[in-house]
Formats: sequence, structure tokens, C-alpha cells
Amino acid sequence: MSTSTGASAPAMPLELAPLSTSVSFRDQAYAAIKRAIMNADIYAHPQELRLDERQLSRSLGVSRTPIREAMTLLEQEGFLRTVPRRGIFIVRKTKRQIVEMIEMWAALESMAARLATINASDEDIASLRRMFDEFRNSTPAEHIDEYSEANIAFHQAIIGLSGSHLMGKTIDNLFVHMRAIRKLTISQSDRAARSIVDHMRIIEALERRDTELAERLVREHSLDLAAHVEKYCDFLQ
Repeated sequence: MSTSTGASAPAMPLELAPLSTSVSFRDQAYAAIKRAIMNADIYAHPQELRLDERQLSRSLGVSRTPIREAMTLLEQEGFLRTVPRRGIFIVRKTKRQIVEMIEMWAALESMAARLATINASDEDIASLRRMFDEFRNSTPAEHIDEYSEANIAFHQAIIGLSGSHLMGKTIDNLFVHMRAIRKLTISQSDRAARSIVDHMRIIEALERRDTELAERLVREHSLDLAAHVEKYCDFLQ
């Protein structure tokens, strides 16, 4: 995104609660800020997203020292970036980077689906269907916010069903961007309705333990998102 000099962007408020005193403030601040960034719609507006140490300190109820330490860790992980004389900003990706991230997600999630046909229990796979129970008598577009969250949870669940802890850890840093992009695009071009059809086909393939089909459907579903971003998300630089 743009790093042009000029007037500072207004600080982005994050949804935070005061920290407890039982665990190190740095570790708690790190976890709280990271969670808030992951839950934020970081691509919903074109403005850069600046964080304010003082605001975070007030929200979390701690001094600025553990806030700085937590933000240093988050910068090392690629969630934040420091711009001299301007402040600390949440990292957002360019359109090309987003497309590449979705392609990587497609590779990992499709492998997760393959492993899920081998490792997941029948009950675990059945739980995927229950994520969409509330949409049986209505269209996803009628409850787009709720469906968006169910959609994101579905993709997280497939990673979990793989049984691969390493895969889950590897995909963590992609998730903040994937979540935001999925949330942003789910209401575009009737994607919600098409998405739930794809999800049901994926669940059926998992239930039949059809390894090749499950892997292919998950990969194609994610690559369809990549194509959509490439074609329609012109707000991304």
C-alpha cells in the first residue's frame, strides 16, 4: 500500500478489553492485538490503518512498554510495519500479493481436505454441515454477516480436520488477510449463493472419503476466489 508522506492517517480503533494480571502483559498484549487485527476488516476502506500506542495502552489498561514489545513481535511476524515519522501501520497486501496468498492457501487447504478424508472422524465431518444449518430456509445473502463468519469458520475447520498441526501453524499468518478478503468479497457477484453450493459439494466428497474429489473441489473453490480478486478488486494496489 501507499507509504507517501503527509498528514498522518487517523488511528484505527481495535476492539480490545483490559488485560488480566496473571500472565505477562507483553504476551497478553501481543495476543489481544493480534486477535483484534485478525478480526478487523482491514481491506474494507482504502485508507492506511495506523495504530496508536496511547490508545492501545488505554484500551488494554497497561503501560506503553508491553504495547511496544508486543508490536515489535507483530512487526517481526509481518502483521505491522513502522514508517519513520508517521507511525505503525497494519500491513495490507497488494492485489498481486493477495492473489498469490490465495493460491498458496488453495494448495494448503486442498491438501488439508485430502488428509481430512483419511484422518477426520465421521462426527468431525458431520460438524461441517451443522455450520450451515441456519441457512437451510433462507439464502446466504439474507444473512450475509452471519454467513460470512460461517464461511470463514468452514475453511478454518478443513485445515483443522487435516490433523496436521504444522499446516495450521503455517497458514496462521495468511489467515488475517484471507479472512478479510473472504469477508469483503462474499457479498459480491452472488458469491455467497455459489459458495454454499461449493461447500455442500466439498462436504459430500469428504463424507464419501473421496480423496481426489475433495482435494480438487477445495482447490478450485479457492482459485475461484483468486480469479474474482484479480478481476474485480481494483481498490487493491
